[in-house]
Amino acid sequence: MLKRAAASRSSAEWNDDDFDMLADGAVVGRIMKAAASPVGTRWMWILAFGPREAAMAAFAKSWRRE
Repeated sequence: MLKRAAASRSSAEWNDDDFDMLADGAVVGRIMKAAASPVGTRWMWILAFGPREAAMAAFAKSWRRE
């Protein structure tokens, strides 16, 4: 699930194109438009913690609504 950073974080370190990615209610990453993103991509996904495989599995599970 995506949640706007403005609704998820109390700090002012976010903009309108900044989202927290949640799986089972826990923040597992962040998706945002970034000027420092690789050429040809406007969006960046940053893992909040844990191994990449666990975060991807949690996202896939929530995407399929299992």
